[in-house]
Amino acid sequence: MKRSIFMAAAVIAIGFTTSSVFAQTTQDTTRKTTTTTSTTTAAAADGASDVVGALASNADYSTALAAVKAAKLDSVLKAGGPYTIFAPNNISFGNLPAGKLDSLLKDPVTLATLLKGHVVMGKYGKKEIIAALTAGKGKATVTTLDGQPLTLSLVSNKLQLTNAAGSTAQVTLFDLIGANGVVNGLNGILMPKP
Repeated sequence: MKRSIFMAAAVIAIGFTTSSVFAQTTQDTTRKTTTTTSTTTAAAADGASDVVGALASNADYSTALAAVKAAKLDSVLKAGGPYTIFAPNNISFGNLPAGKLDSLLKDPVTLATLLKGHVVMGKYGKKEIIAALTAGKGKATVTTLDGQPLTLSLVSNKLQLTNAAGSTAQVTLFDLIGANGVVNGLNGILMPKP
């Protein structure tokens, strides 16, 4: 009798433990799947047409999208390619000095110059960047649309970009895929030489 009670208690304890672990795994998996699925789905649905659509697929880059449109670069980036856009996130634009973003949005020529420093010819998703860094022993240089060198390097195990003016930003998001390229997200704006 004692043995039956002990077995029943053990089965119940194992059941609760298994349920708890399963619930945590399910929650974590759901959370990860939701994030991955929404990003992948958005990139596949909106980005299938071009890199501008890929940029539009993630709300964290809505200011970069508005800037691309204000600079009238969207028509350029929708044709040809492949392109890689290293897009500053909304927080990066929010960190500009007061009034700077508004003045840039009203000056398409200056804004286009700034944005061309974030776009390179060729597709540089995470896989291609790793290959380029491996071939270059930790560094790689690509050329932006405005003809300037953009250096990619690993700093504290994070991918950092440095432009010709010495401005730096780190890649925080990889592989928003469009039919004619890819968008990678940055935590800063690569400011050109004054």
